[in-house]
Amino acid sequence: MRPVHVEKHLIDRVGWLRAAVLGANDGLVSTASLIVGVAASAAGTSEVLVAGCAGLVAGAMSMAAGEYVSVSSQADTEKADLARERRELADDPAGEKEELARIYVDRGLDRTLALQVAEQLMAKDALGAHARDELGISDFTTARPVQAALTSAATFSAGAALPLVVALVSPADLAVYTVSAASLVFLAVLGALGAQAGGAAVPKATARVAFWGALAMAVTAGIGSLVGKAV
Repeated sequence: MRPVHVEKHLIDRVGWLRAAVLGANDGLVSTASLIVGVAASAAGTSEVLVAGCAGLVAGAMSMAAGEYVSVSSQADTEKADLARERRELADDPAGEKEELARIYVDRGLDRTLALQVAEQLMAKDALGAHARDELGISDFTTARPVQAALTSAATFSAGAALPLVVALVSPADLAVYTVSAASLVFLAVLGALGAQAGGAAVPKATARVAFWGALAMAVTAGIGSLVGKAV
């Protein structure tokens, strides 16, 4: 008997990978930009570090709350659709079987086979079949608010800590340059790791992340410098 061939697909990671990459990238870019902006205003090391720490804590809490609220909204929508589907299955099982069969016909099955497939799938798990094939809800895409919130907060903090450490060990007059350079390196590494984990093209993802990070820091540094001179 041949052994069962089990495949692990990259889509399995989509739930946590999106939140992780988004959190780390936001933490790194926003905190580095904040530090660079404050440093460009001719602030001292203590002011730069206070701003960086405040940005880390506030950003992590904001990411956690934002992810929890947004993903909870998705979860509420999924629950409402499943509840509606459950009622329709109870009220009109024949109509729901026909609806499922039409989906399979649209995918390429002939009508007779589509009806057989729909009947067999519904006999085993009618709601699961409709959730997957009609609503597009699966184990890989199901909303998990707590997981998304914790992942975003943790990865945001990890990303934000990197420029903060660089600012801590850098002289105040060089912080703009050292934090900017180090953050670009960190962003490039983050882009490469995210692309590798998701099976995407590494050079393209690395360049994309580094470009937008550099732009954010440049704009913030310019504004910080102007404000510093004005006050």
